[in-house]
Amino acid sequence: MNLNKLMKQAQKMQEKMAAGGKITVVANGAGDVISIKIAKEIVDPEDVEFLEEAVLSGVTQAIEQGKAIASSEMSKITGGMGVPGLGL
Repeated sequence: MNLNKLMKQAQKMQEKMAAGGKITVVANGAGDVISIKIAKEIVDPEDVEFLEEAVLSGVTQAIEQGKAIASSEMSKITGGMGVPGLGL
């Protein structure tokens, strides 16, 4: 088992778009948010609540997908057996 390769796969980036593709959130397999991009056309000073909800939704989904990918990659490498200390 190549632990370095495993960790690189676990850190594979995952992007999630929200609000019809107007918000893009990038998170890694550790659940860290790397970046958030928001298109200018959805920024409405009269409806800040929509933007807040859209950003929160995008962040939540990106983190969940990133962790799911990391967990899936870990399972492939470990054959489904948990490895103590790796946190997945």
